[in-house]
Amino acid sequence: MSETLFAKLIRGELPCHKLYEDERVLAFLDIGPLSRGHALLIPKEPAVTLGELSDDSAAALGRVLPRLCRALTRVTGVRDYNVLQNNGAAAHQAVFHVHFHIIPKPKEGGLSLRWDTTSLDHGDAMFLAAQVVAVLAEPVNLL
Repeated sequence: MSETLFAKLIRGELPCHKLYEDERVLAFLDIGPLSRGHALLIPKEPAVTLGELSDDSAAALGRVLPRLCRALTRVTGVRDYNVLQNNGAAAHQAVFHVHFHIIPKPKEGGLSLRWDTTSLDHGDAMFLAAQVVAVLAEPVNLL
């Protein structure tokens, strides 16, 4: 994994407006916010995509993410928010270190997106679901 701004933040080499930190994760305000309170939650473990993370780091993110969402809604007074996590350049990942955006969605501003849906092919869906179930049943070290 190449050096990222997030690695420098984790090591304390760059300043940030820190919201939370423990041995596995760091949360801070985004320097290019889409709305007031836009925050990032990152694992300290270096990984480009969510699927590359260890179970321990993933669990730490899952433990802190809801707490951070509750704190941001309480402090900003904005009840609605988006949680965004991108994996890979084609999926709009700009910093190649796993990170979650928590973006409060006030009446004006926040995240805007377009959701281009397609129709589900039920035959393909049955085949795909069976394949995923089989992979998930494999021993953890094969995932």
